[in-house]
Amino acid sequence: MVLRPQKRISNKALTVWRISGVITSVIGWSITATALFLLHIFDAPFWISIILVVLGILFPCLHIFVTPTLRWRSWRYDVREEEIELEEGIFVKTRTLVPMIRVQHVDTNQGPILRRYKLASVVVHTAATAHEIPALEETEAEELRFFISKLARTAEEDV
Repeated sequence: MVLRPQKRISNKALTVWRISGVITSVIGWSITATALFLLHIFDAPFWISIILVVLGILFPCLHIFVTPTLRWRSWRYDVREEEIELEEGIFVKTRTLVPMIRVQHVDTNQGPILRRYKLASVVVHTAATAHEIPALEETEAEELRFFISKLARTAEEDV
């Protein structure tokens, strides 16, 4: 029996990701409106405009309502003495183990939308990559950053 990581990210992540979806949709609608205008000027076939309008409705619905919920449900993590385990993915599940011995440093990131909802992301850096745990409560993110850096120092001293 394979155990999944147990800790979840904040449910406020849904709101943050939905706001990001709205912003992405507004940009997409602007591009779609420009394309429709150009298609009209150059007398393009009407079916192309219909496809663009349908996509202009479908993609925002996915980005605002469906994807954030599926993404939130799939995100889990655990921090253990020897490793950090991350699980994410809607259709393709990715499970990552980051050994504490490989951790070089840990950051917290907080953009304007995350800051508004008192959330932060924890980024764990190794020599090769960076792994992010998104949308944690600010206090939890700071505690986790400190805890991981402490475990990484301990793991390094044990070698």
